Amino acid sequence: MTPSPLRLLLDTAALQHNWRTLAAMSGRAACGAAVKADGYGLGAREVATRLAEAGCRDFFVSNWREAEHLAPLGLQLSVLHGVRDEDMPAALAGFARPVLNTPEQVERWRVGGGRACDVMVDTGMNRLGLSVTDVEAGALDGLEIETLMSHLACAEEPVEMNRRQRDALAGLAGRTNARRMSLANSAGIALGPDYHFDLTRPGLALYGGVPRPDMGARLRQVVRPQAQVLQRRRVPAGDSLGYNATWRAPRDTEVAILNIGYADGYLRAFSDRGSIEWEGSTLPVIGRVSMDLIAVDASIAPGLREGDWVAIAFDLPGQSAASGLSQYELLTGLGARYDRLWS
Repeated sequence: MTPSPLRLLLDTAALQHNWRTLAAMSGRAACGAAVKADGYGLGAREVATRLAEAGCRDFFVSNWREAEHLAPLGLQLSVLHGVRDEDMPAALAGFARPVLNTPEQVERWRVGGGRACDVMVDTGMNRLGLSVTDVEAGALDGLEIETLMSHLACAEEPVEMNRRQRDALAGLAGRTNARRMSLANSAGIALGPDYHFDLTRPGLALYGGVPRPDMGARLRQVVRPQAQVLQRRRVPAGDSLGYNATWRAPRDTEVAILNIGYADGYLRAFSDRGSIEWEGSTLPVIGRVSMDLIAVDASIAPGLREGDWVAIAFDLPGQSAASGLSQYELLTGLGARYDRLWS
């Protein structure tokens, strides 16, 4: 297969370091991993294999198509979106557990003869999950529940809602036959032992995202995108560049055109805001990001030539601040045109 002009350099040691760091922060609780959205854009099979090697035993995906993709690895999988009618054949095959979210899903699982499952309880996020009242009323009686879980809405912020959600889940201890309870996501782990219960479920922080500033020094960057230079050119003073002529050269300007654009997850939010690195120099993105191309001011890089590889600035907190995109969007938006190269 022809090599792509785009590549992601993916750091196994950094990924495993991040999981081990989060596992240590989780104390006596087991530490799982969210590998939904194709491993947050990095490749679910490759991510899950490496995390399993590091010691992770609990993996979370969003739907049964994602679970089927990982089934050959023989991992302990949970499917966060539960089980539709269409999912029952896959769910009953036993390679993953559904996380039941609604009374209808609970009934479907009972009638269909399902066995071990997980259950999501809504403790205030008003997204997915059975109500606390339903659980207290016995809606889960008789189910074989591995993990009773909920999800924090504002874990990255010091708000009272965190405590209310924690207390709501803690109040269900002993109300079901669940073997474990789980609440904390990446940011929730940093809230301390009261939030860890029996199992934590990090996602973003595994991949080098920093959900809370106090976690930044502990986590390593996992993803480094690179793109090739397609052309070097001089834009005369006063001429414009790119769609809608949003950038005009203040002087004769050396420009490099790179093989990356919004189809690759490098979105228009980076227009005149992004940057690349080449041999110790930082080169700013100029003009509008297009589908397949960006331009950078290469005036301070006289040696940069067609065919050279450059590094796209991709420290997640910094690039989130620069673009206005969330760290989650930056990761999961990475497109299919990259060669993904693990070290």
